[in-house]
Amino acid sequence: MDRRKSIKALLVGTAATGVLIESCNPTDKKAATATTTEPAAATDLSRTKEELEVIKKLNEQIFFTKEEMATITILSDIIIPKDAISGSATDAKVPEFIEFIVKDMPEHQVPMRGGLRWLQIESLKRFEKSFNDIDEKQRLAIVDDIAYPNKVKPGMQPGVSFFNLMRDLTCTGFYTSEIGVTDIGYQGNKPNQWNGVPDDVLKQFNVAYTEKELKECVSFDKA
Repeated sequence: MDRRKSIKALLVGTAATGVLIESCNPTDKKAATATTTEPAAATDLSRTKEELEVIKKLNEQIFFTKEEMATITILSDIIIPKDAISGSATDAKVPEFIEFIVKDMPEHQVPMRGGLRWLQIESLKRFEKSFNDIDEKQRLAIVDDIAYPNKVKPGMQPGVSFFNLMRDLTCTGFYTSEIGVTDIGYQGNKPNQWNGVPDDVLKQFNVAYTEKELKECVSFDKA
């Protein structure tokens, strides 16, 4: 399964809005630092003074432990790995984004921490090791059992619920980052040029520009 292509298909379709809104409205890399992708500079004109103060306060807090952050880092890169086009989720600072979001939106704290705990217990049951200490094949064996809600096995629903949230947060963090925006080829609003109504359309309606209009209006060379 090409996870990146599947996620892109989701984001460019009608389901994308639901993922992003759900993650952003109610919604690290290798250490449990409180860094974030949110701008916090006092000169940031896109934020009010009050917003900057909230961001600064949240950045000074730490929620996830180092072990939890390591697990989030592993999972985020499983969901969006590095490929030939762009970097991975951690390259886009998704773990830091998730650390910030759970502090900014505390309703995610219990589901995330509980889910991480569930994942560790499941890993210990299967392999007698922490999720962070098992190999990639073993990690994917667990992830594959919780990544597909329509194929959930008995007793795995808590893991599925957690992974759904983890996937939503990862996709939101990635595709709102510079790397993610570039990855889907979004170019934003760009200036263009207009050379007037095409000749075939003018002929269809039996109209034409006057010489005065042609001389006074700006005309660009057609590419």
